[in-house]
Amino acid sequence: MSTVGSGEATELWLRWKRAHETIRAAVVAETTTASGVSEPELSVLVCLHESGGSLRQNALAAALGWDRTRLSHLLTRMTDRGYVARDKVPNGMEVALCPQGRQVLDATLPTLETATRRHLLDRLGPDDAKTLKALVDRLLSGTGSN
Repeated sequence: MSTVGSGEATELWLRWKRAHETIRAAVVAETTTASGVSEPELSVLVCLHESGGSLRQNALAAALGWDRTRLSHLLTRMTDRGYVARDKVPNGMEVALCPQGRQVLDATLPTLETATRRHLLDRLGPDDAKTLKALVDRLLSGTGSN
């Protein structure tokens, strides 16, 4: 249960939002400039890579938290660029990472790592980074500390 007083929750939210947006914008700008792909394209490539190279289209939309129509339009562009392939399967579509998409991802990940270190981790101490990871993991799991 939170011990944050009245008005403090709003202040914390606004600070969290500002920090997130500032760091995210810096990391995304460096990464997309170096890779030549948009942030949404990179998100799809990373998600497919983390899932072993392929996912059902509806599972990909759910994993990214995106509307299926938005994802479908993006996948059409990514298919045209040779980054992904879509195949009709029973009850849906399977999206697979293509060699060109894997090459883009492999070339981009070092820049993403460097930018994340520069704009986030280098601003934190080693214990701070561990604490932040634990807090983010707790937030993502939906569990609290009672």
